[in-house]
Amino acid sequence: MDLVAALPAFGVAVLLISASPGPAMALILRRAALRGFRGAVPTVLGLEAGLYVWALLAAAGFAALVAASEVAYLVLRVAGGAFLIFLGMRAWWTAWRQCGSVEVSEPAPISRAGGWAAFGEGFVVMLANPKAAVFMIAFYPQFVPADMPLFVTTAALAVLQVVLETAFYLALAAGVARAGTWLRRPRIRARIEAVSGTVLIGLGLRVAVASR
Repeated sequence: MDLVAALPAFGVAVLLISASPGPAMALILRRAALRGFRGAVPTVLGLEAGLYVWALLAAAGFAALVAASEVAYLVLRVAGGAFLIFLGMRAWWTAWRQCGSVEVSEPAPISRAGGWAAFGEGFVVMLANPKAAVFMIAFYPQFVPADMPLFVTTAALAVLQVVLETAFYLALAAGVARAGTWLRRPRIRARIEAVSGTVLIGLGLRVAVASR
């Protein structure tokens, strides 16, 4: 298999995977709706950093060990599910607090600490997802030629995936953020928090109980 010839198929597969519903999409949509485009950027970067770490772990063989180990897979599954449920409960709490508000809230400037917190949130959500390990093991070998070094080629493909996904998610965040003021009306904001909280809790439960 020629790597260059396989790149278009790789790019299409990455975009289709990126567009599928999941924790990453839920986090980005919520962040963009409530904090604007700039508020969503650290979350996107955190998610992609976690994705790249999993790609390197897959290339090094560690992801295969995680996927094969019942204990490691269970720990990641429970930890990832618990973190998503925590984020969902926090969104519900915010929705409850917003119910009594009557003023349209403008997104506050993103501080360095807030940006790092959003980055860490995305990073942990991706890294604590055991499905990411299984995905990397199944996905990348299809595009790595047998005569090319596994680690270097996987790392290069992962860079391409990160670039494509980052562009897609940032475009999505920009589109959502355009609704800006309307989305941050108190009643709409509370509904967004409640719905996103429900989605995150549902995803957390699915991650926690799902098998391979």
